[in-house]
Amino acid sequence: MATVPQHDSSHKEPLSLAALLKDIDALQSIVASWNEQQRNTVEALRHAIDALHREAFTRLIRALKDDPAAAGRLREAASDEVVYAVLRHLEILKPSLDERLQQALDSVRPYLREHGGDVELVAVEPPDTVTIRLTGACDGCPASGLTLSAGVEKAIREHCPEITNIRKARGHGGGSVNVDFVSPFASMDETGWIALTTLDDLPDGDIRILEAEGRSLLLWRSGERVQCYENACAHLGMPLDGGELENGVLTCPYHGFQYALHSGECLTAPEVQLQAHGVRVVNGHVEVGLA
Repeated sequence: MATVPQHDSSHKEPLSLAALLKDIDALQSIVASWNEQQRNTVEALRHAIDALHREAFTRLIRALKDDPAAAGRLREAASDEVVYAVLRHLEILKPSLDERLQQALDSVRPYLREHGGDVELVAVEPPDTVTIRLTGACDGCPASGLTLSAGVEKAIREHCPEITNIRKARGHGGGSVNVDFVSPFASMDETGWIALTTLDDLPDGDIRILEAEGRSLLLWRSGERVQCYENACAHLGMPLDGGELENGVLTCPYHGFQYALHSGECLTAPEVQLQAHGVRVVNGHVEVGLA
């Protein structure tokens, strides 16, 4: 027979959230072995108890929140991990910004990890700014800008609509994984690719400016790989053609901002980068997927 966990009520030290959850997990494991009717009965009992507690806490908070002194104490009490966990479970408190940010990043991690990359939350500056960093193969990937806009930034804005400013921190030096894809978010969809030119028509180590759907695109070839960016400096949006190119670094002809074309990173102001577009080479033909 399974042993039901019990606590010594004379214990004076407050129990941690982890200890309390451990007991709940143990009891749930016991219930999971029961037949369906028994499990349904326990689940109905749990819902009824939760409803009672939710109503009691709601009435208590409603009665105290109009008193400034009591409201302050309520906020202080809610910062306790056990109190917060219970109020969250009862859906009296909404998920915090940190929780929703982690949910957003967790939602895109499977796609990033399929290609050896990941993302981490660097800083949160309420009410509207966060800083993130791409890691692993995504750090320094030529389409990291596309990965951010099509995947990570989209997820953050869906989970946290109050976040309007998403900054990208400098990476840790680039991943060691050799990535031959554009972006995990670009490669998920086979539609929308535009045949733009051929690999033979792109001079190795040089740039070429081409038009697609009314947009000016900058393509740069390095061996068998091709990068594609919006032909617009991240500083003031000025066109980059006519700028000086040396060893894969393009200098804007207007204000001197420099960009590493293997990644789109701005060497002058690391917090910005070129807008990357999806690009792939299929049977010698260069195709782009506009972000």
